[in-house]
Amino acid sequence: MSQDTENDDLIVDFVGGAVGHRFRVNEGRNQALAKAAGLTGNITPFIVDATAGLGRDAFLLASLGAHVTLIERSEKMHKLLAEGMLRAANEGGRLAETIARMTLIHGDSSEVLPDLKPQVVLVDPMHPPRGNTALVKKEMRQIREIVGTDPDAEKLMQVALEYAQNRVVLKWPLRAAPMENIRKFSHQILGKSTRYDVFVKAKLLPPQQETE
Repeated sequence: MSQDTENDDLIVDFVGGAVGHRFRVNEGRNQALAKAAGLTGNITPFIVDATAGLGRDAFLLASLGAHVTLIERSEKMHKLLAEGMLRAANEGGRLAETIARMTLIHGDSSEVLPDLKPQVVLVDPMHPPRGNTALVKKEMRQIREIVGTDPDAEKLMQVALEYAQNRVVLKWPLRAAPMENIRKFSHQILGKSTRYDVFVKAKLLPPQQETE
């Protein structure tokens, strides 16, 4: 089976499926990713998703009020993201408001990050599938064939740690060893199959305190 045939049914869907359900349920800022990114109380930082992929994490953060810049270096994945964002924006209402807080960039995060001055950087490199269902395996296989295996993830983390103003969040398999040649995390937030290694550089402050 050719790569084009394998990937022809992969779409970015923010309206239906599990993503749309979570959006409608509105689980709030108590979710692990939101806590890791520092969305607490009236603190809503500017976030860069340096490995956008299907855009689900960025969409969740944007649905909670954050302005999120998504960086995707794969031309094909960037196109799928743009199409998915357009479909969601055309739905209007809260979906359109959420998409309006998302900015999509085609480029290499290691080169783009220094110019963005983000408060928070989210890094979610490609790693082994976190599940056993046929759907997860197929989707992960499709994504891998488009974006590759992120062999330069360590370099990206180093750039993120240098240029993030407040914190870097590494999304990583729950039982995986820490990424090599990266300083020790400040704290971790654990999920069922995923963990967030949080590297704090400076405290996130409410907007009025940031300008004082």
